[in-house]
Amino acid sequence: DRDILFTFNGTTSGVRVEDGCDWIADDRTGLTLCDATSAVFAMNMPWEKLDVTTYSWQKVLGGEGAHGMLVLSPAAVARLESYTPENRPLPKIFRLTKKGKLDAGIFKGATINTPSMICVEDYIDALAWAESVGGNDGLIKISNANLAVIEKFESENEWIGFLAKDKAIRSNTSVCCTLDLTPEQIKAFVALLDKENVALDIGGYRDAPPSIRIWCGATVETADVEALMPWLQWAYDEVKTN
Repeated sequence: DRDILFTFNGTTSGVRVEDGCDWIADDRTGLTLCDATSAVFAMNMPWEKLDVTTYSWQKVLGGEGAHGMLVLSPAAVARLESYTPENRPLPKIFRLTKKGKLDAGIFKGATINTPSMICVEDYIDALAWAESVGGNDGLIKISNANLAVIEKFESENEWIGFLAKDKAIRSNTSVCCTLDLTPEQIKAFVALLDKENVALDIGGYRDAPPSIRIWCGATVETADVEALMPWLQWAYDEVKTN
């Protein structure tokens, strides 16, 4: 009966919510609010389980940063139209209702503050590209194929592992791996790949365990992930022996 706020995919830890979100009741009275920033277009989204969902243009489709989308369920719209908190002034740019009803114009292209039309055109172009590779299913297939390359490499090498050991909750976009190296050696490993212009900024998140992060979203070609694997082996051997 309570509202719940959760992240669908964690880019800092390489974990995700399991397919289906079966832990969310179909007959719930509370709302589910989901940050799906790096999940939409890479994972099957159980939209019937999600009431308020946000995602980024930047992540899976490689659009402009600082732009995103808001997806509302009928239950979320009903909440907006029925609940008005007292003493909580809201700047106009954040208001989604007008005279007690959903301001539908916002979802049809009306703007409050003028966004960059170049950014919008870039995102439209990204969507056209997405259609050309098979739409949503095609994008998910690419991300899964990219993850599969790293899973195969991990299975063949004892010195690398996944932060998310349970495959059911392993992200197929923000793939985080631990290495049989000290934190300082991992920094050297990352620096070597950067110096060779092979992989940039793949060091793990600063608050995560010592690790690396490999982006496997649909804008990354599977052949490039395959080409990266021998470089990982080279960098590991260099750091481990020197």
